[in-house]
Amino acid sequence: MPQIAIGDGEIHYEVTGEGHPLILVSGLNGVARYWEPQIAAFSARYQVITYDQRGTGASDHQQREFSIDQMARELLALMDALQIERAHIVGLSTGGAIAQTIAIEHPARVSRLVLVSTWTHCDPWFRRLFEARRRMYELCGPELHAMFHPLFLYPPDYVNAHDAEISEEQTRAPTKSAPVEASIGRIDALLAFDRREGLKRIQSPTLIIAGDNDYITPSYHAEAISRAIPGSRLLVFCGGGHSLSKTRASEFNGAVLDLLEVKNA
Repeated sequence: MPQIAIGDGEIHYEVTGEGHPLILVSGLNGVARYWEPQIAAFSARYQVITYDQRGTGASDHQQREFSIDQMARELLALMDALQIERAHIVGLSTGGAIAQTIAIEHPARVSRLVLVSTWTHCDPWFRRLFEARRRMYELCGPELHAMFHPLFLYPPDYVNAHDAEISEEQTRAPTKSAPVEASIGRIDALLAFDRREGLKRIQSPTLIIAGDNDYITPSYHAEAISRAIPGSRLLVFCGGGHSLSKTRASEFNGAVLDLLEVKNA
């Protein structure tokens, strides 16, 4: 992946295909490879940009304190460096929080917006879940968290049908895992996030996608986001879990492309 200097660090990114820019923003793990099930379908029609967020993957691991605002600034800096004035943005989970922030504070930079498996604010369920994940990192390091990770992301039916594939995926994870302090800092950023008051200012045509069995961000968050963003469309999958962009990739890809290709939406 190419590398570009952003602030006092560096970001590794990938550009595939040609056309209007389409940026895919990953969740808490922050890595570009999360979007492998989307690249072929989307890059056939768009210039697809994926990247490893700071503190993750092949990007620099220097940072220890994070916020969603800071992650949004880094994405904007990446857009500037790549001379992208305006792009479609698809954000999942943490990526959805980053995408919300940019759409609220920098509306001219977002053509169309897709928010996937994301949340509005840290309610008691979200707080308990992520404080527990934070404590797991503090007490046990990344190994135990990695064992739980598929159970957070995928529903039982998917795990049962793809057990060997999930094990193979875990062996392909970057050998340079994120420092524990960076993972804890990124969780702290999620716990502090709250953009509810700004959602009504989002002007871009917006699709909100959720799974009705999402363990991490239950679909009531998607419903609240949809009520708040004027003219937005809500699509709740029956099943799929948190990572429905992978577990239901064909349906997900079709829904995203439908939004991006509707004229005058």
